[in-house]
Amino acid sequence: MSRMKPLADRTPDGQYKRLLWRILRYGERVQSQQGIDAITYMAPGIMRFRLNNGFPVITERNMDPKTSERLPVTIWQQAIGEIFAFINGARTLGELEAHGCYWWDKWATPEKCAKRGLEPGDLGPGSYGAAFHNFPTAEGGSFNQFEYILRQMREQPQLRTHFVSPWIPQYAIRVTGRQQKVVVVPCHGWVHLRILNGKLTLHMFQRSGDAGVGVPSNMVQYFALLMAIAQVLGVEAYEFIHTISDAHIFVDQLPAVKTMLERESRPFPTMVLDQSITDLFAFRRGHFTLSDYNPHPGIKGIPVAI
Repeated sequence: MSRMKPLADRTPDGQYKRLLWRILRYGERVQSQQGIDAITYMAPGIMRFRLNNGFPVITERNMDPKTSERLPVTIWQQAIGEIFAFINGARTLGELEAHGCYWWDKWATPEKCAKRGLEPGDLGPGSYGAAFHNFPTAEGGSFNQFEYILRQMREQPQLRTHFVSPWIPQYAIRVTGRQQKVVVVPCHGWVHLRILNGKLTLHMFQRSGDAGVGVPSNMVQYFALLMAIAQVLGVEAYEFIHTISDAHIFVDQLPAVKTMLERESRPFPTMVLDQSITDLFAFRRGHFTLSDYNPHPGIKGIPVAI
């Protein structure tokens, strides 16, 4: 269940712009692993998005550009496709593309995979899909975190322990003599779910946030996850809270970021779910319909650090 105000009653949301401003105002320029300097600010604050004010797709640039034969899905659809691919255990390029997510090819090249002892196109046993769906156990098996969290939420909704982690440390740590077993260590996905008086809040903690490019997609996918879990449990989708630890803007993104800061924020759009879906693992990007979206023009060629 969800409650969303009519479009005319929604208040333009400037939280994303304030995040960008704080990074630029208080951040420090540092070298990055990717080889391009980044303006970095630790723990810049909390963003809170309530569903009654619309679905948090930023309007400072267009997240819904025209699709093409080469890329049949738009940015927000790829973000939603990615999160449900991971929930279903996807860890290869082929599995991600089957869910409509095409942006991982630069990180899972044959060269990068071989460096970590992985097959081409394999994100590794330390990746999001492996952690969410097949977390290794002490007994030698695997544990589906979202399956059991949903069971716990149904049986004991009052608990404060509805928590999911993407971090498998034995595959993520990189030290001499130990090979990392993931092409990109998880940046987001520490999820705390809480039901308060029949209303669901999802708090997502993000270890590392590329504020210029990646964070808007993270906002989309975890709000979509909030809505899907609420529908599955039959509770109200209430609020998404987004916390970033290492928030940064790469220096080659600065022109695009300054353009977004100059643009006024507009009301968030409407997102509707297919009400027939009652299984979290059955959700796909096509079960989400976006409307009332009125963004500023897209900004082509914003660099992404690889």
